[in-house]
Amino acid sequence: MSDTNQYLTFTLDEEQYALSVLKVREVLEFTRITKIPKTAAYMKGVINLRGQGVPVIDLRSKFGLPEIENTKDTSIIVMEVEGNGGGVVLGALADSVQEVIELEPSQIEPAPRFGTRLATEFILGMGKKDEKFIIILDIDKIFNSEEVSLLNQVEASEETVQA
Repeated sequence: MSDTNQYLTFTLDEEQYALSVLKVREVLEFTRITKIPKTAAYMKGVINLRGQGVPVIDLRSKFGLPEIENTKDTSIIVMEVEGNGGGVVLGALADSVQEVIELEPSQIEPAPRFGTRLATEFILGMGKKDEKFIIILDIDKIFNSEEVSLLNQVEASEETVQA
């Protein structure tokens, strides 16, 4: 058995990022997002995914990047995030979704201690493919337990509205 791992690659602000495919449920084209008042700036609202309310967050906003207009390439990556209070399904906006790639451990370097716009605790490592770096995110660490519990509440309140 090989140690090769598969990652879904996507872009934000012309940088390449990746998530373990084990975290990704599906990728959707951009769809209408119902806004929820009085939530964090990065919280865009909820989408209806086969009758289930799924909170959608804007990774650009969460990472302190400038917001841009949605394009035909804007996608929603539906994933499962684990926090102290359990798991939550959420959607994350990406400028575009690229492909699923395979990286061997030898192609992944530890996160640098400086020089990235993201806090390094969010980064599992730096993948190298075709002489380009890909920032591999630890999606569970991007959201602290308080935020995951807030997302759980948003999801629960949306399901109550659907009922």
